[in-house]
Amino acid sequence: MSQAEVMGAHSGLMEQPTFSVPAKKMAMWLFIIADSATFAGCLVAYGFIRNATPNWPRPFHSITNVALMTFILLTSSLTMLFGVRSAQRGDKAGAFRWTMITAVAGILFATLHIREWFAMIGEGATLFHNPWGTPLFSSLFFSITGLHLLHVTGGVVALIAVGLRYQGGRYKADDLEITGLYWHFVDLVWMFVVPLVYLLNLAH
Repeated sequence: MSQAEVMGAHSGLMEQPTFSVPAKKMAMWLFIIADSATFAGCLVAYGFIRNATPNWPRPFHSITNVALMTFILLTSSLTMLFGVRSAQRGDKAGAFRWTMITAVAGILFATLHIREWFAMIGEGATLFHNPWGTPLFSSLFFSITGLHLLHVTGGVVALIAVGLRYQGGRYKADDLEITGLYWHFVDLVWMFVVPLVYLLNLAH
């Protein structure tokens, strides 16, 4: 190998550091870190208020709905993983199909969540009032679950938009992977919301 070829190979290695992270993926990770701090602040504040409030309401009599919602969201994380793996293998049809299945699962989760909200409203709970005598319960419940639902809705929109552009050839497997990172983050946050907001508030 000539000296020029050696220098060319060396410069190629220098252009692609071993631990380099693409700018778009780094941006997503930074967003996830910042958003994690937001959710952490909300949940920690909820925990302090709950512990400091005597006779905190326990209005949930069943975990059936939240268990179903959790199962759907966890399953959607798996289907998103299948979609990314398919894209990395060059299986465009499979990647698009799994991404759309993930989006449908997100829509189903949001529908069940909204149905639960209507059930709570039907019992007389609003953002600033509830029949259990602790107004802060409703404020925190609707704020925390609403923030998560907003993220799920945004994720569904992103999945559909990125999936369609990927199918059209405008996006690549990396774009699906970055969208998948966000979706996995949304799923992970739900794993903290469920025990703090639901399981600890089950009726005795």
